[in-house]
Amino acid sequence: MFHILKSLRASQGLRACAAAVFFCGIAAASTAPYKSVVAIRELGLSDGAFSALTLTAAIINVLASIYLGMLADRDTGYRKLLMWLAAIGIAGYAAIFLFPQPAVFVLALLLPVSIFSGLTPMLFAAGRVFSDGLPRADRAAMSSVLRGMVSAAWILVPGVLGFALAGRGSMLPAFLVAALAATAVLIVLKLAMPRGGSGDPAKRPPKVSLLGAFGLLARPAVTLRVVGTAAITSAIHVHAAVMPLIMTGRAGGTNGDVGITVGIVAGMELLFLLGWARVTRHISTVTTLAVAMALYTGYLGTIALATSPGMIIAGAFLGGTAASALITLPLGYLQELIADRPGLSASLISLNLFLAGAIAAGLFGFGTSIASYSTVAFMGIAVGLAGALGLVALERWHPLTSAAAEERP
Repeated sequence: MFHILKSLRASQGLRACAAAVFFCGIAAASTAPYKSVVAIRELGLSDGAFSALTLTAAIINVLASIYLGMLADRDTGYRKLLMWLAAIGIAGYAAIFLFPQPAVFVLALLLPVSIFSGLTPMLFAAGRVFSDGLPRADRAAMSSVLRGMVSAAWILVPGVLGFALAGRGSMLPAFLVAALAATAVLIVLKLAMPRGGSGDPAKRPPKVSLLGAFGLLARPAVTLRVVGTAAITSAIHVHAAVMPLIMTGRAGGTNGDVGITVGIVAGMELLFLLGWARVTRHISTVTTLAVAMALYTGYLGTIALATSPGMIIAGAFLGGTAASALITLPLGYLQELIADRPGLSASLISLNLFLAGAIAAGLFGFGTSIASYSTVAFMGIAVGLAGALGLVALERWHPLTSAAAEERP
């Protein structure tokens, strides 16, 4: 387990990626909880307008990630591209803070902030390049370590920032924090990211057009695996939607109980981060995901049936343990789907999150229209298990062939 951390310390490029991912996590964690508050309550956007803005921004983020991934594969080091993305993030977040107008907020969120959100997947791609000499299992573990930097930011920032801004009339300073975090990313990349990149330039994949990139992503073997992974990830989104509502509703808890539960889940995620990566040395990633999804079923089921806050809080220890695998393992798995194109494969991370959010939104809308929040939780269980079993079946009967092999005439 600890040799992964030794590999991280030994590589200047991996250290730079880890630090940059952490600051990207700070930028996201400082603004994501407050975007709706700023948009609707402070700037006067309607609920419908904010919903449309969020959906459009997510689509732009996915498209930008695919295009950026295609560009990144042309430069083994990624350094210049990553620095430009950090600068774009600084401009977007600073504009929202300095010019708090609805039009500025909408334009900044749609373009610079959405494009900046593609930086994190590209950092995972750079991390994959810098860990090219490691065994496959260790490369997946390194992706988990990088994802852990995001988790660490989410544990530290929301509570501290919420306390610091408590009682203030505006949450706009959160966007100043994000701009400063993006500045820190730029500084890290400028000072610590190796100029020459990593790996042998001769190993760079052939250049591909944007249409060709979409063709690689649209291969059935890739598409089915992304959908299966998104189905698993959607269970995490379902939890985020229904846990607070059930906790403060039928379970009779408070917002404080929600915070305790979220903190326990996040803490367990970090605690078991490398443990799950170690499990994949003995069984396949998809089997490990199926086991973790089975454990997460117990947690979501507890939430669905909860009649007291204690039931959910107790279940959070199991939920966090399972969520650690469900959040981190898909990163390495997705990056292996187009292994010879680390930038393009990293864009699958954004696509996975988008599809997972869409699935969860559909489940929430349908479930609440016919029954209750508990029904949504059970539907999330069913979809997550279906995704896990689907991946196991795919890997057993239809193992993936490499993109490189399919590109040859």
